[in-house]
Amino acid sequence: DPALVAGRGAAVGFLEQEAENARTDGVVIGPDRTAYTLPSEASGRRAVRLAPGQYVEFKLPAAANAITVRYSIPDAPRGGGITAPLDVTVNGGHRQRMTLTSRYSWLYNQYPFSNDPDADLLHPDWWITECGCVPAATTPAPSITKPFRPSHFYDEQRLLLGRSYRAGDKVRLTASADAEWTVVDLLDSEQVAPPRVVPFAANAVLFGADPTGRRDSADALDRAIAFARRAHLKVYLPPGTYQVNRHVIVDDVTIEGAGSWYTTLEGHGVGVYGEEAAAGGSHDVHLSGFAIDGDVRERVDTDQVNAIGGALSDSTVDSLYLHHTKVGLWFDGPMRNTRVTNNVIADQIADGLNFHTGVTDSVVADNFVRNTGDDGLAMWSEQRQDALNTFDHNTIQTPVLANGIALYGGVDNTVSGNLVADPIREGSAIQVGSRFGAEAFGGALRITDNTTVRAGTFELNWKIGLGALWFYALEKDIAADVEVTGDHFLDNTYNAIMLVSDFPVKDKYQIAGLKFADLRVDGTGTSVLSARSAGSASFRNVDARNVGAVGVNNCGSFNFPPTGSEFSLTDLGGNDGGWLAPWLLPNTITCDDRPPVVAPPAPSRW
Repeated sequence: DPALVAGRGAAVGFLEQEAENARTDGVVIGPDRTAYTLPSEASGRRAVRLAPGQYVEFKLPAAANAITVRYSIPDAPRGGGITAPLDVTVNGGHRQRMTLTSRYSWLYNQYPFSNDPDADLLHPDWWITECGCVPAATTPAPSITKPFRPSHFYDEQRLLLGRSYRAGDKVRLTASADAEWTVVDLLDSEQVAPPRVVPFAANAVLFGADPTGRRDSADALDRAIAFARRAHLKVYLPPGTYQVNRHVIVDDVTIEGAGSWYTTLEGHGVGVYGEEAAAGGSHDVHLSGFAIDGDVRERVDTDQVNAIGGALSDSTVDSLYLHHTKVGLWFDGPMRNTRVTNNVIADQIADGLNFHTGVTDSVVADNFVRNTGDDGLAMWSEQRQDALNTFDHNTIQTPVLANGIALYGGVDNTVSGNLVADPIREGSAIQVGSRFGAEAFGGALRITDNTTVRAGTFELNWKIGLGALWFYALEKDIAADVEVTGDHFLDNTYNAIMLVSDFPVKDKYQIAGLKFADLRVDGTGTSVLSARSAGSASFRNVDARNVGAVGVNNCGSFNFPPTGSEFSLTDLGGNDGGWLAPWLLPNTITCDDRPPVVAPPAPSRW
């Protein structure tokens, strides 16, 4: 129900339609929230599977001249992907063809994953849930089914239709015989503006950039940037596809394309980077109106193959389309005062965006992030605090691994107005985590007016369900001034809120002083709050309904003292729905380590 998410998430130029709600002669698959399945990675946990010759047909909800199709097709038998055409017709005519590919999808095995479906375990010395054992230390050796843990099934492609069509016109997608099956998840449709022209600028083509993509344009872009800086001009990238196979280093320059549907930088290792922070970083960089389409097919964490990188202070990144890179935007601070707005970040091998090490006074707003291979948006305060940053009104959809939004340490940061839907495995919609060597949380942390949908995944190592909002004290206490207000948690797979100290440190670290107010919880597979840590929290005006298990699953630190749980709750009033009954207060032990999951009904208007 759109009313349940009104005013939350990014303001985007497209309208999204789910394939399972469209006309089709194919088969609707799902729903399923079990990892490693096609429907579990689909938006809404359902999609349409087409055999060759079958179709799915969408009625345009508004005038449109462009579409984006999210899809999956099979991998090659030995990995590496295949290609297959998809026919696109409008009102039975104007036939166009998209060439789908699975070269950028289908990962297997344990972290950091493999493209080889027949690969043996990457880490046989790790415990795995499939056998409940450490394979390398087990005799006889367990039988491991291959491919092991397939994931990252989906990709997306965009298509300009050549003209504008009206609301109600019918867009039909027909699968070809080149793929055994084609799964269509959704269609985005939009009215794209004509190409933008910037007349008084350093036109990159005049410096030798090749808009046909046949020749490498990196050196030409360097020349255009150098001239623009001397002449105090912008750099203009006219419509075209420019081959770039390295980083383009930027400082004190504005680069504008004709629009992200018209101007594309593509290549192996393509990226636009500021100078490294150790060298002083870059400043006053303004990037807008183009796409970066990479060629990253595997995760190598030491590779700098991100679309945007380096340190950029007093800068803006606006209206880009970032696709097929390792990370959409990875900033290594210290740096300050950067705004990342109105971008689409899709099909990344790792994060969508990461503020890493001392990023301050910066804003990430109105971005649409889909199908990341790690956190959608993250602040990681390694060695130096990220401080005074805001993630505001972003939409994060179907992160395949980890979280929609993750905060690892930091001081005085805000997460507000975001919409996070369908995290797939080993993560949550929003995580507040003391982990990965992050500095301690400090100051005020505000998590305000966000909505999560179908969130809270299964943690393979612990074999428990997580929460849509997950606090995790692994390396330090979480004891900052934390307020969670105005958030809505809808159709939670397990818990709405979960607090965890990992078992080896359960008596060392706690999560204390959290304040929850003005929340709505509509549907939990298990509890509203699962407390698996020492600490405390207060609750005011937290309304819940359709709760699958006990409202509060209070395990504390699992010592079960006669005085009650090591985690205490304070009822400040107005908590409706019976989930916070008086007998639970302040610290009644209600611990069920793995409560049965009761699938809730679909959320409805409150």
